Amino acid sequence: MNINLNSLVQKYDTPLYLYDFDYIEARYAELKEAFEGHKSLISYAVKANSNLSVIRHLASKGAGADCVSIGEVKRALRAGVAKYKIIFSGVGKRDEEIKEALESDILMLNLESEAEMKRVELVAKELGKEARISIRVNPNIDPKTHPYISTGLHENKFGVEINMAKRMYIYAKKSDYLDPIGIHFHIGSQLTELNPIKESCEIVADLVRNLKAIGIEIKFFDVGGGLGVVYRDEITIDPRAYASVIFAAVKGLDLTIICEPGRYMLTNSGYFITKVLYEKINDGKRFVIVDGAMNDLIRPSLYDAYHKIEAISKGSIDSSEYTEADVVGPICESGDFFGKDISLPPLEHNDLLVIYSAGAYGFTMSSNYNTRGRSAEVALFNGADHCIRKRESFEDQIELELSCDSSWQMTKNDI
Repeated sequence: MNINLNSLVQKYDTPLYLYDFDYIEARYAELKEAFEGHKSLISYAVKANSNLSVIRHLASKGAGADCVSIGEVKRALRAGVAKYKIIFSGVGKRDEEIKEALESDILMLNLESEAEMKRVELVAKELGKEARISIRVNPNIDPKTHPYISTGLHENKFGVEINMAKRMYIYAKKSDYLDPIGIHFHIGSQLTELNPIKESCEIVADLVRNLKAIGIEIKFFDVGGGLGVVYRDEITIDPRAYASVIFAAVKGLDLTIICEPGRYMLTNSGYFITKVLYEKINDGKRFVIVDGAMNDLIRPSLYDAYHKIEAISKGSIDSSEYTEADVVGPICESGDFFGKDISLPPLEHNDLLVIYSAGAYGFTMSSNYNTRGRSAEVALFNGADHCIRKRESFEDQIELELSCDSSWQMTKNDI
């Protein structure tokens, strides 16, 4: 990697997240170009990396936002995403969240059940508004991905099956408070095979044609996200091939195509930098203990996900000196690791390791477990570095605990 990590670490310390904004911009442009000549919206999946600066950068290029909480909707609006480019998805929405979304006048709410549709209708009626909606259809196609990130099968909690979707659209069309303008599906994340996407598009496009035949005109065809990326040696889907199967499925229909990439644009923009504390040998088993931990980057622990790990600035070390080691953090859990049996050179205190492919589902899934402050985040853009989130202090962590109004709660005066 062509980045002076030592100077950045001196400036920002470790653990540290770095994001290459030039890379993010290039990936967005690549997708936008693939859909050229068709009505389309690239709606960034905020959950992948919800930093305001990331969202703002993509919004400045014309991106929309796919949000799965009202907090993400607020982030998108705060970051400058146009309200008519914001979609509010998610399996469960509270009435007050539905109300706030409707009052914000975003593009549409994506619904995942008949019960949710009835709640949205009720809230819209109370507001005297018509709610623009899409319905998430479950095409029951196996996405050939990790079961934790598979979402398009009947066994998953997401969406409704085809016949239920039809009934919901008919109900919504008759309602004074619902406006069914979109249809949505998303079969899973880290997709590396084109055929499941093709099959899903064809199934959902046929539903659109059936709805049109009974007078229900869908305007937005939302194919979700899920395009896979390279973590190790994956063969990924070409964006133009991806767009082509969508175009073929919706041929003859007047639709705006929406796709919701997150991982695709962010994953390989990101690097997690961690510092070696010391090495340890247990009965011949080598451990490299670092100052980063599973609270910072949980994907290896949660999904057994692979991330390339590399030692930086070790000079010319003979390959015979490399041995396998588990790279582990300080948290009191056996699951606190970044990689197992990783080939690494001998390492000393303060040596740096870079963990690749950390731009998506890294910081955004981090926590304060073990009362650890979350890492700083830094953007690299046009040859300069910019802090986009300060390192979290102990005081930051306990602030909300000290501000409670309770006779037995510790207050700031007690410490």
